[in-house]
Amino acid sequence: MYKVGLTGGIGSGKSTVAELLNIRGVAIYDSDSRAKELMNGNEALREALIAAFGAECYTDAGLNRAWLAERVFGNKAELERLNAIVHPAVMRDFAAWAEAQEGDYVVLESAILLEAGLEEHVDVVVAVMAPKDIRLERAMQRDGASREQIEERMRNQMSDDERTDRAKYAVVNIDIEELEEDVEQLHRRLCYDSKPRNNRYTE
Repeated sequence: MYKVGLTGGIGSGKSTVAELLNIRGVAIYDSDSRAKELMNGNEALREALIAAFGAECYTDAGLNRAWLAERVFGNKAELERLNAIVHPAVMRDFAAWAEAQEGDYVVLESAILLEAGLEEHVDVVVAVMAPKDIRLERAMQRDGASREQIEERMRNQMSDDERTDRAKYAVVNIDIEELEEDVEQLHRRLCYDSKPRNNRYTE
């Protein structure tokens, strides 16, 4: 199965692009949502997190996300330790999921695809971009956060320039009608890319 990594900074509209691809019949793996499900439901992952961070990781209601987030926030070593446990489990789940899908290709949607080195698990990367002021407004409305809070999150993310340098394709998400056209073109391109071709030259 041909695997496409879809990424973008906060407020870029990455999920909108994923929805438009899904409408076209493409299966989407939301890595953030799936990671939360695995951290709650995968016993091996649960045991690994408790061994690494302590029993406080979980309550009777499940994963203690607030406690764990506070534990790793601003602590690079602890965050790397968390990611080293969670990311491999998510990628194993993604690989099994992808093989069970049908169609020309599947999409791995991840905000930290490049930051976490997850591009090794896909065949091609697509970056979604938008001007900073638009991203700010979108994120503020969606999260109910202040401009300062969103700007702080942006500073902790990869820049659009670096993201597009490392992606094969880029989509600019400003106007929904233009985005529809761009996603249609992207979909056709990815369908073409996914087809095996014989590159041997014959006369």
